[in-house]
Amino acid sequence: MNGAASTRAPGRRGGLLLVAFAYAVAGAAAWFVGGLARGLDPLWVAATADAAGTVAVFAFSLALDNTSVYDPYWSVAPVPLAAWWAWGGPGDGADPLRRAVVVGLVALWAVRLTWNWMRSWNDPADEDWRYVDVRRRTGPLYWPASFLALHSMPTVVVFLGLLSVHAATTAPGRPFGALDVLAAAVTLAAIWIEAAADRQLLRFVRSRPAKGALLTTGLWAWSRHPNYFGEILLWWGLWLFALAAAPETWWWTLAGPAAMTLLFSCISLRLVTQRMLAGHPEYAERRKRVSAIVPWPPRNR
Repeated sequence: MNGAASTRAPGRRGGLLLVAFAYAVAGAAAWFVGGLARGLDPLWVAATADAAGTVAVFAFSLALDNTSVYDPYWSVAPVPLAAWWAWGGPGDGADPLRRAVVVGLVALWAVRLTWNWMRSWNDPADEDWRYVDVRRRTGPLYWPASFLALHSMPTVVVFLGLLSVHAATTAPGRPFGALDVLAAAVTLAAIWIEAAADRQLLRFVRSRPAKGALLTTGLWAWSRHPNYFGEILLWWGLWLFALAAAPETWWWTLAGPAAMTLLFSCISLRLVTQRMLAGHPEYAERRKRVSAIVPWPPRNR
């Protein structure tokens, strides 16, 4: 076992270094393109930089023939965008405590989620099963499909989620208050739920369960996808910060948590359910008794 691990380790370490280099290049591209757009509204400057970073990461995905190179972008990109809105000039008139709390919570979520990806990723040839399915279905059109559906679409959805962060870190006038405290509590709870669910799942996978076995303990006893619940709840928690900062214009920031809810409940859930039904005979029964996303006491048989 030790010999096998040492054989794989250099490839994994080298792959992580390569991904880190890819994201350094993406960051430089985002900074350069965002600088060219500095005359625009800060929201559009960030959107332009985000698009440039996505294109740069896609170039590395294409070169390495692995769309999973993009996976960390979900949690990496929001931190510099939130920090620039808060402290790069656009947020000079906003409440400093709210700015610090929002960016701190985004960073906490980002570090935790990125670390979860790092410890789960095996090597540069390790590609998410969903991307493998898309590759099989699209054939020679895989890379255009990957750019549109697996790179660009998640970038757009995350950016919609960050509309709440933009409002919370740039809207002037409203001091930190009770609604901000509630928003912080909801966001922290979301981070904890997602972290606990991921930790329980990783421990289950590493226990080498029997083929077809299901994780039915911990948070997974009350939800088939508690990690999805944690991720959705996080974006609603950030939206509460936007509501606290800009109650007069809160309506447009709803696009973020609404998009996240639709993504996980309508797309991610459907894909995982199809896979689980095909590979786990007991999943159909579990599907009848256990809530799909929101943790809830399971129904009796």
